[in-house]
Amino acid sequence: MTETSIPRAEQSLDEEETATLAVDGDDDTEVDETEADGDVTEATAGGREKKAVGESDLFRQSEIAADYVEGLLDILDYDGDIDELVAGGRPVVEVVGARLQNLVGQRGATLEALQELTRLAIFRQTGTPSRLLLDVGGYRANRRKELAAVAKNAVEKVKEYGEPVRLEAMSAFERKCVHDVVNAMSGVESESEGVEPNRRIVVRPAD
Repeated sequence: MTETSIPRAEQSLDEEETATLAVDGDDDTEVDETEADGDVTEATAGGREKKAVGESDLFRQSEIAADYVEGLLDILDYDGDIDELVAGGRPVVEVVGARLQNLVGQRGATLEALQELTRLAIFRQTGTPSRLLLDVGGYRANRRKELAAVAKNAVEKVKEYGEPVRLEAMSAFERKCVHDVVNAMSGVESESEGVEPNRRIVVRPAD
């Protein structure tokens, strides 16, 4: 059953693609639509504006998320320690433990789906779309390191040959990691092109 009042998963990922330097999370870079935390307003899907949530609300979101994830672990009979916190202006839930790889899936696909389900659980309780970041077994931290190496390699090629380099298709989280590295380096720039699930980054010489 589809609830038309609930944001689609694609929407929340697109929102993540927009604030590369605003948060240390899984965002991409094209349009600065989501200065989502702090004393600012943000546009909703219906064109209305609402005040961004404060830190206490963000922590409440992380608590709701932690309860939801704990319930999932119980159902699946998985053991894991759950930490909830607010970091980088967004709610974060981290699950640590052994035998959790099935919750990550190939290239984090299962983790992304679980994150969207958890965001949906938050929305059901609060009525507020969430930018929750869910991590399992340190996957995101490890993937950031891998993607940093990919980004640096692309930058080296661009500087050596002066030609754009197109990377493989990536999730919004992965693109954010690459954009962050590229944007911190001089003489190059990056942008995303294409549509999900084949959206990718192009690294090129800066204008």
